[in-house]
Amino acid sequence: MEFSYPPGRILLGETQSVRQAVERFHAQPVDQAMLCEGDAGYSPRRTTLGGERSVTGPGTFTGRAQRTLTFGPSADPGWWIDRTDLDEQLMTRVSIRNVWTSARNIVLRSGNPHNYLRMVEHIIALRLGMGVDDVVISTNAGDPPLFDRSSIDLVEAVEQCGIVERDEPARYVTVKEPITFGGDRGDFLTFLPPENGEKKLRLDVAIDFNSIIGRQRIVFDVTPASFRHGAFARTNASHSQMLMVRAFGFLFADTRNLGYTTDNILIHGRRKFYGEPRFVQADGGKALEPVWHRATLDLLAAIALIDAGRFVGRVVSYRAGHTLDVRAVGLLHKHDLLAPLA
Repeated sequence: MEFSYPPGRILLGETQSVRQAVERFHAQPVDQAMLCEGDAGYSPRRTTLGGERSVTGPGTFTGRAQRTLTFGPSADPGWWIDRTDLDEQLMTRVSIRNVWTSARNIVLRSGNPHNYLRMVEHIIALRLGMGVDDVVISTNAGDPPLFDRSSIDLVEAVEQCGIVERDEPARYVTVKEPITFGGDRGDFLTFLPPENGEKKLRLDVAIDFNSIIGRQRIVFDVTPASFRHGAFARTNASHSQMLMVRAFGFLFADTRNLGYTTDNILIHGRRKFYGEPRFVQADGGKALEPVWHRATLDLLAAIALIDAGRFVGRVVSYRAGHTLDVRAVGLLHKHDLLAPLA
């Protein structure tokens, strides 16, 4: 099966460079497809949680310190972050309007400079991945926990809460036309409306690393099953990055990922992985863990920053990362390119 997408209007980047990147993307074969027929399997009603559940683990940036996240229902629309260790701070809404930085990971902040949460992408991806509209995430630090099973611990916490329907229909939003955003390293993102008005989100994601990871591409419809599958994929770091963390992590904030281990991170070198990769294809071929992580826990998180409703349509990503993801979502808002879907 072939998948091809018109780039539409190029809103960011040099036109010729973006078109060349689009050609390279379409020339890259699909390694795995996971498509669904008909409905994606989410409730057509607005949803929240039926209770509260907490998860605790070592801090991503501090290592030994234990950090806790608690998922609970929200009376207000949207996803909210409540820093329980900051008595006088209001909750921060999960929204593109509250992104502080996306240089290495997505950081949300509002009000006091200390009222932030780092690396939120592995948390807020659950909004679209699990189809939950209204949630409060309470946390006792700006440093989230990191787990050996990636985001599966969070998925299970939400499942244990139970997803309950509210007495109003879910809201959906999409792009008014195909729009492409080009980066400065041969990367791009394309947002397209859904085919035939379907209330479904399809992601077609390709990566290209100069390491053992190599070139990988997957295309899938976002459903509870495909998201749960992808939520098991860990973030990745190069072997040189890990050496930097261990040597200078105590000194510099940009390298302070002291919670990284060979169990909770996929470490890759030019010719080998350091540890066992996941999602190895049955024929002993590629380990697709990096591209599944990129799609379900990075890209989907950026799309979840669109707070007007559940985004539906098609999103194509080629060699992109947090910076272009967040920049694109911001420009969709700035140029009034989003519209409700009835």
